[in-house]
Amino acid sequence: MKLLLIDDSSEICTALSRALYTDYDVDIASTGQIGLNKALINDYSLIVLDLNLPDMNGLEVCQTLRYQNVSIPILILSADTKVLSKINLLDAGADDYLTKPFSLGELKVRLRTLLRHSVTSTVHHNHLVVGSLELDSAEHSVYRDGANIKLRRKEFALLECLMQNPGDVVSRPQLSNHAWNESEEPWKNTIDVHIKYLRDKIDKPFTKKLILTVHGFGYKLDIDEQVNNIANQLTA
Repeated sequence: MKLLLIDDSSEICTALSRALYTDYDVDIASTGQIGLNKALINDYSLIVLDLNLPDMNGLEVCQTLRYQNVSIPILILSADTKVLSKINLLDAGADDYLTKPFSLGELKVRLRTLLRHSVTSTVHHNHLVVGSLELDSAEHSVYRDGANIKLRRKEFALLECLMQNPGDVVSRPQLSNHAWNESEEPWKNTIDVHIKYLRDKIDKPFTKKLILTVHGFGYKLDIDEQVNNIANQLTA
């Protein structure tokens, strides 16, 4: 996998290239403009972007990439610990933020997480694809293995929330916030009942069960075995 590192510090670039070479083919850009040019013409799996560059701010680089419809996951590196700065970067389209100084172990974990979400959930506007599941919120349609599945509004919203967090545990409050607005607070056990209805349609007709219960925490959408193998290869 190819990773683009945009940073003007030769020391940091050398250290990160050596640390990541077993998992990634690291390409380096020393300025924001060079980084933009490379990101627009090359197929990268991840971008690591320093906030302070000699020619432009990392925020501008991030905004420009998103304006150009570049959806590559972006991890920002910065010594700025202000909460507002982090919020502005996330609003600009950054996927994660790592404060300097940081450990190489933490960086690797953050990158694996971003890559895992990237390979397990492909988002195109209102279209989600997770393994054998496809969901289109604009068309209000769901398919598994090519078979059309009819869902009611709450079932659809719950599945959408799970598909937006593939492989991760989603708590009941998260599911509630996604499927119910403030004026229609769900009764106790309502989510569990709707999950049962959803399982009857998503899982019951098929051999592999995708919606798993994590007792005491919530639910998660199991990802396909093939994607699990890809993710496992990144944890070396």
